[in-house]
Amino acid sequence: MRFAEFKGDNVIEIGTRERPTKASGEVILRVTRTALCGSDLKLWHKGAQHVAGHEICGVVRQPGHPLEGQHCAVYIPEHCGTCETCAAGNTQMCTEVSSLVGWNRDGGYAEWVRVPENCLLPVPDDIPVDLAPLLLDTIGTSAHAVREAKRHLATDTPKILITGAGPVGLGVLLALKAMGFSGVHVSDPNAARLDLAQEFGATPHFVGSREKRFDLIVECSGAHPARDIAIDLILPKGVIVLVGENAAPWTIHEGPVFRRKDFILLRTFYFPKGDFEPNVALLRANLDAYARLVDDRFGLDALPEKFAQFARGGLIKPVLVLDEEDR
Repeated sequence: MRFAEFKGDNVIEIGTRERPTKASGEVILRVTRTALCGSDLKLWHKGAQHVAGHEICGVVRQPGHPLEGQHCAVYIPEHCGTCETCAAGNTQMCTEVSSLVGWNRDGGYAEWVRVPENCLLPVPDDIPVDLAPLLLDTIGTSAHAVREAKRHLATDTPKILITGAGPVGLGVLLALKAMGFSGVHVSDPNAARLDLAQEFGATPHFVGSREKRFDLIVECSGAHPARDIAIDLILPKGVIVLVGENAAPWTIHEGPVFRRKDFILLRTFYFPKGDFEPNVALLRANLDAYARLVDDRFGLDALPEKFAQFARGGLIKPVLVLDEEDR
């Protein structure tokens, strides 16, 4: 099969290798779509031990399997399904298995992939193939963050700020609107992304501005300065949700602003499998808006060039097309 190798130093090479073979408890997928994700920038810079790509959809190609021929999204976290955490429905935080598809095992920048059977999420036939990967990070991660924040809000009409208007930040905005919230502000240095947020009904908030304060701040950039200013801007009894990732350590400075108010600092990760059906409903109800995020589609040979364009902020949610029959 053909696959993309992340060599490090911002180099991607297209090569060939043996197709994966079935292992116990796992299935083989013919990959149809893999969406590009900003977290893969780490692998672009430093190189990847495994085949990268974690926003994967594909068709089960395993004769005799109950889902043979079914188009499925791939749930990223491996999970045992039986530990106390999994039994409570929090499958993204399994305490027995800590492994992510596309990070700790081969992912979807390849024509074929082997995945754990319990990571298959069947995609209904009415969901467009190009939009199916959005059910993972763009909708799954974002909607989970909103649902968790909603549980802790002290007001039904919060003043809201989203920092970072990438795919997850825009996903948070669309999820907030779908759940009945309004008056959302968004900050991002990328003018095109901020324009799209405005089209979705948000009010621009100048990056670094301290003119307004908020009941809910959803931090989607992963930038330490954005996390720092969130502590300044959050109102008493407010909620800060950390969604964006950053591998570098973040130091909290316990000045008076931090010490002298009650607020919740909440970290959310991915989404529980039980959210998948509500997330499908969210996509169905807002197809046109989510389709605006998928701003390019291309084949494997174009991935090195397109990933570089994506890294420069020139694309929002480009999709790698790997099944030629669906192109």
